[in-house]
Amino acid sequence: MVPLRRPRCLATPAGIQLPTAPEYINAMSLFAIILFVGTMLISLWAAARVKSVYRRYSQVPASSRATGAEVARAILQRAGISDVEILPHDELLGDHYDPTNKRLVLSTHNFHGNSVAAYGVAAHECGHAIQHQQAYGPLHWRMAAVGATNFASQIVMWLPMIGLFTGILSWNTASWIMAAAWGVIMLFNLITLPVEFDASARAKRVLAEMGFIGTDEEMTGVRKVLDAAGWTYVAALITSLGYLLYHLLPLLTGGRRSE
Repeated sequence: MVPLRRPRCLATPAGIQLPTAPEYINAMSLFAIILFVGTMLISLWAAARVKSVYRRYSQVPASSRATGAEVARAILQRAGISDVEILPHDELLGDHYDPTNKRLVLSTHNFHGNSVAAYGVAAHECGHAIQHQQAYGPLHWRMAAVGATNFASQIVMWLPMIGLFTGILSWNTASWIMAAAWGVIMLFNLITLPVEFDASARAKRVLAEMGFIGTDEEMTGVRKVLDAAGWTYVAALITSLGYLLYHLLPLLTGGRRSE
């Protein structure tokens, strides 16, 4: 958080006394603690859940016995995509689609494995490749916003420390910058939701249509893995929205003012 100058006591036009400066600062400090702890717990819960669900269904073999890489290759071929390279990667749950280099990266377990979880993850990343091929709007918006979001992430990381040790920015200026940076991050996370949910919907549909998933139990496993992963993006949105409101609302309501 940026360092604060002591705000003046405020009163409404009707003469109703608002909280004094110490009371207001204490209230905002309590809110900051609740925000930090609350969003951290939500993020930890989402990350723990996706790991737990993935671990469970990575032990459940799919009836078709194909590997995750073979499933991904078949899905891309069906979609008429021949210029995307499928690569293994050592990082657990580091699976992703790289639209710039047209690479579909699967963790080693998902690349070589034939579990329900591997199928879900592989099909999900194929969903992103298909989005790219079809010029799916939200995916291209997210790609365009990557640079600004990375810059905003650097601001929210370093500006509080710069303000703390140098004091070169007024509270109002620093708060507007922080609010703008968190706003960029929040919008990026908001755009991410339809991108991820659409890719998961495509994955569930194509696995059933192509016969890779043959039973209701297997489809339940795929759905649980992808839904758990989706909650990590919801957690990111909640976190960024919370910090945006923390910095923005006092500026809009006049709850804090510079001396």
